[in-house]
Amino acid sequence: MENRSESRKKIMTILYQMSVYDKNKMKYEIEDVIKEVSEIDSEFIKEVVYGVITYKNDIDKLANKYLNNWTIDRLGNTDIAILRMGIYELMYTDTPDIVCINEAVELAKEYSDDDVRKMINACLDKIYHNK
Repeated sequence: MENRSESRKKIMTILYQMSVYDKNKMKYEIEDVIKEVSEIDSEFIKEVVYGVITYKNDIDKLANKYLNNWTIDRLGNTDIAILRMGIYELMYTDTPDIVCINEAVELAKEYSDDDVRKMINACLDKIYHNK
């Protein structure tokens, strides 16, 4: 059984992959992308991936509201994946808020540059305080 942090890394990869396909107007099945990345059938991964897709517009609106003078679509694909996942977990799951923020920031530390990590952290923090 993999832990949630490992699952989140996979979710980030899946969301990243789908955004690359979207930008290149390539067709894909969400299930196939999930299977490519995760050999384990994980309810958590499915819930978050489908949740992010379902609420993408609301998630992006929230992100844009709290990204100071910036918009989510100006971030790199990996950063977008991390931020969307963090906002989804914060707003739509019962994962403790502090865990949602910490996990997203940890991924950003590993995969984003420092400025973007700070933006992601600040954005999630503001959403958390205005929930």
